[in-house]
Amino acid sequence: MNTYVIGDLQGCQRPLMELMSRIDLASPASRILFAGDLVNRGPDSLATLRTVIGLGQRARTVLGNHDLHLLAVSQGIRKTHRSDTLNDILQAPDCNALLDWLRRQPLAIMQDGHLLVHAGVAPQWSAAQTLDLAQEVETALRGPNWIELLRAMYGNKPNRWDDALTGTDRLRCIVNILTRIRFCAADGTMDFVTKEAAANALPDMMPWFEVPNRRTEDVTMVFGHWSTLGLVQRPNLISLDTGCVWGGKLTAVCLEDRSVIQVDCPQCQAPG
Repeated sequence: MNTYVIGDLQGCQRPLMELMSRIDLASPASRILFAGDLVNRGPDSLATLRTVIGLGQRARTVLGNHDLHLLAVSQGIRKTHRSDTLNDILQAPDCNALLDWLRRQPLAIMQDGHLLVHAGVAPQWSAAQTLDLAQEVETALRGPNWIELLRAMYGNKPNRWDDALTGTDRLRCIVNILTRIRFCAADGTMDFVTKEAAANALPDMMPWFEVPNRRTEDVTMVFGHWSTLGLVQRPNLISLDTGCVWGGKLTAVCLEDRSVIQVDCPQCQAPG
């Protein structure tokens, strides 16, 4: 079986179709995983979302911060940003079905020793704990009170994981770690402001995957979210966001042999 993991799409349908044309989907053994942020900022969020859904059992995705933002905007919890490109989804005749599918997707996937999340993990979390905590949010998002979760989801506090966290603080912290983290301190305290490359860390901060004795070192972490980091491949790490929406590339990595497929992307948004 060949499993390809694709980085942040952000509504860039044309590069997605080009990339998939170079993946051997004719083989029933081929699978695609997406690192989240399927929608937003690119020109074709609706077509991109429909394409991923249309892959059926051939594909799985984790949720990213832009996917959650779409859900929040759809319920009037968040206002659209100037750079958002979500109206085509919100005005689509099948909008409710698309959103219902989206809110039922996981926040973490384990695939053959690879742990896929959108952004990262807390250094205190093991792979098993990551999956368990992701499932707490997934259960709430799929349940009857999912809109209440979206209302409580935003905010930068607490900015450090503690097993004793409860209620909305606990769920918010899990969401922030899985979909927003880039830099943190050795004790797991997160910096949500800095978005630049790894070399731009504030004092005492470091990329989450550089924290000494991180408990997920026994699996290969796979993630997107960090376009200024770009493609990084290490024995226990794959970073996939290569800035497609910014005019970079859309990247797929085959988990079995680490081969890379990339396509060039037209610039749809200017950073800033």
